[in-house]
Amino acid sequence: MSDHRLGDIIDDHCIKCRRITNHAIVSLVNYEPAKVRCRTCYHDHDYRHEIAPPTKKELKKMELFKEVLASATPVGLEETAIPEVADGAAPAAEPAKKKARGKKA
Repeated sequence: MSDHRLGDIIDDHCIKCRRITNHAIVSLVNYEPAKVRCRTCYHDHDYRHEIAPPTKKELKKMELFKEVLASATPVGLEETAIPEVADGAAPAAEPAKKKARGKKA
């Protein structure tokens, strides 16, 4: 059983004040704080365990990053593809690339 009781003072992140402030416990669920009231601005909100919610800018960055990851193909996937061989014949060898020899001055 927890030591929390109604009216006790705990620290939590206030979404109106945008910082961690003292809060009074307003409601308990299973002996754990469920709702709290900020003692600075008197705003009631769910208990957030002192964790600030992500900002809209952070949410947009995460969304864009996931979109980029979904559209990207793994590096080297095209290079490791096995060419199809018809009638059991061996695949043709790739022609060797010749090095260009430059004249030295």
